[in-house]
Formats: sequence, C-alpha cells, structure tokens
Amino acid sequence: MMEKPNLSFIIEIAGDDEAFQNSILEIIKTEFREEVNLFKTNFSLKKYKEAAHNVHKIKHKIGLLGLEKALIKASEFEKALKIGNTTLHHSFLEILNKIHVFLYP
Repeated sequence: MMEKPNLSFIIEIAGDDEAFQNSILEIIKTEFREEVNLFKTNFSLKKYKEAAHNVHKIKHKIGLLGLEKALIKASEFEKALKIGNTTLHHSFLEILNKIHVFLYP
C-alpha cells in the first residue's frame, strides 16, 4: 500500500489552531508549486546540481505531509542528482504527482 499525504504532522505542530494549520497549508501550496516548476525546468535543462537543490527544498514539504518513505526516496534522488544520476526521476515525479493531487483537489 502506497503511503498517502496527510495533515497529521501539521496538526501536531499547530495543535487545535485551525487558522495556523491553514496558514501552514497555504504556504506549502504556494511554495510547492513554485519549487516543482523550478525543479522541472532545471531538470529539463540538465542542470542537475540546481535540480538537486530544488529537491532539497521540496523534501521539507514531503516531510510536513507525513510521507516518510517518499522523504527517503527524495533524499536518495537528491544525492544521485548531485552526481548526474537521474534513475530515480520517475519515482520522484510520482511523489510530486501524489502531493499535487492532495494539495490541489
């Protein structure tokens, strides 16, 4: 069974403060879209070190959305990209897609 994005970590951070939960979620939604676009641009231009930096930033969102296995996979992809290895690209895109469906239903 594939893990699904969830808000449990955000709720843990924000407690019962729904306004705070929503503000965290809004920041994630805004930054995620920008960071993914930047990642895709850098990757398509074969700027793998820059793409690795983008993956690093995206990893924070992956963690906040409770995706532990995806976080490990993203870390592996980040390391691989730094040496020009792109084999985990498809797996990373699957993670991004899963988060995209969750954030922008």
